[in-house]
Amino acid sequence: MGGASHVSQAILAADELPVAIWLGEVPSGAVVYTNRAFREVLGIEPPEGAARNAFVEPYGVHTTDGRPYPEDAMPFERVLAARAQVVVDDLVIHRRDGRRVHLRVFAKPLFDEHGTMTHVLEAFTDITREIEADRARVEGEQRLARAHRLESIGQLAAGIAHDFNNLLTVTKLVAGSLRQSERDRQRAEMIGQIDAVTDSAIALVKNLLGFASRRRTFSVALALDEVVSSVVSLTARTFDRRVVIRTELAGDGASGSAPVVMGDASELAQVVMNLLVNARDAVTGEGTIIVRTYARAFEAGESGAPAAGAYAVLEVEDTGAGIEPSILERVFEPYFTTKTFGPVKGTGLGLATVHGVVQRHAGFAAVARSSAEGTLMRVGIPLASATERAGLVAASAPGRGEAGLPRGAGELVLVVDDEPFVRASASETIRSLGYDVLVAEDGKKGLDVFTAHSERIALVLLDMVMPEMNGKELFRAIRRTHPNTPIVLSTGCIDDRDARELAAEGAEEWLPKPYDVAQLAATLSRVVR
Repeated sequence: MGGASHVSQAILAADELPVAIWLGEVPSGAVVYTNRAFREVLGIEPPEGAARNAFVEPYGVHTTDGRPYPEDAMPFERVLAARAQVVVDDLVIHRRDGRRVHLRVFAKPLFDEHGTMTHVLEAFTDITREIEADRARVEGEQRLARAHRLESIGQLAAGIAHDFNNLLTVTKLVAGSLRQSERDRQRAEMIGQIDAVTDSAIALVKNLLGFASRRRTFSVALALDEVVSSVVSLTARTFDRRVVIRTELAGDGASGSAPVVMGDASELAQVVMNLLVNARDAVTGEGTIIVRTYARAFEAGESGAPAAGAYAVLEVEDTGAGIEPSILERVFEPYFTTKTFGPVKGTGLGLATVHGVVQRHAGFAAVARSSAEGTLMRVGIPLASATERAGLVAASAPGRGEAGLPRGAGELVLVVDDEPFVRASASETIRSLGYDVLVAEDGKKGLDVFTAHSERIALVLLDMVMPEMNGKELFRAIRRTHPNTPIVLSTGCIDDRDARELAAEGAEEWLPKPYDVAQLAATLSRVVR
């Protein structure tokens, strides 16, 4: 059958097909026919001037990475070169209405009775849904892989932090004891320098662990300004120097009173970090990010506040281009992101994480203001009660000298810790505070010592991570026979899930490592009955 008959039959049937059809002359590429489905898929009639070597711009043909498609690689050219059917599935049409249509093209040559190629017939299938589904699958696998990597990082960081915090506990206790007894001013200043350097190391460990961790910790009294300052100091070193970060913290104002909340330090640090990163990405080139804290009463529903009351407020304001009004309601959705281009693409989890954390803290997160001059993000966390704030003051009070520390009256304290340096420094410090001390190097021996002296023991200072019998097992063993014996949990792993469980089961207090003499003295004084 000749080429003309091929063309006639194709034209008769093609307009009813659900597949987009294009028929072009050889060698010019001038369009002979398109069916209804073709015009629906591409969104236009065949444009004037579209022909061989001029297909790409008129039809809006692009590669999958957004570049104009090479003219010499178009399906028409491939058929001319191969003189056989070809399949091309990497064409993306940038329609004039803004849509992106991914196409799979089946193109074949038509010949006349002399074997001369007269036309190229192309059939287009819209594979946009297939491409998007495959992309979503790949992104889901990548997110899962990232989550697994982050979990591994968190586990590694937790183990490292546990070991470092044990060492830092020893340094804090020894430096504190030396400073109390030192009468030489120059030597006392040198010991103070050791103590200050140790504090810097403690802050670094907490920052790194807070950002690597994915597990929740205790809800403890926290000064919001301290969390904000630690994150700002860390991020300021990594942001583009053209972006200025300025702080306006409540504790730096005339009142000098920083808002205190009950919360999870590592999770709140994530909130601050994610808001800062979001603000940084909104600023192009030079710009300013302002981070402020204050306390304020909100009505229920105001800025999204779940209930009326007093809140500690964190605001992060940037001088970026603002958020499009059409997407304002979606910014806290998981996996929703506008960062789809450039070397670093967004995961859509930053603001979703912020929203999830503040919800767990009974607070709120909202876009307080957004315009072409910038965006103001606002987070509110309920203020701690007076009783809870008192716990923070006692836990963070600096050393006041030996005479000013609360002391015991010979009560017996059992220290159970597998680290020999921690065990020795803690027991020596406790003795210097007026208590008698028993020690055990693991949980099993700790239970033996407790059983032998249970009637005299006034308090157990219990490490959580130990061989033989861990802190959880020893805690429950003691509780079964002596439910009223005060137990203080101590751990160098800031997100120890077991410690949180035992606090719910009646553990009197949690003394995180590293602790200093003042914190240890205050804890013993509060708990010993």
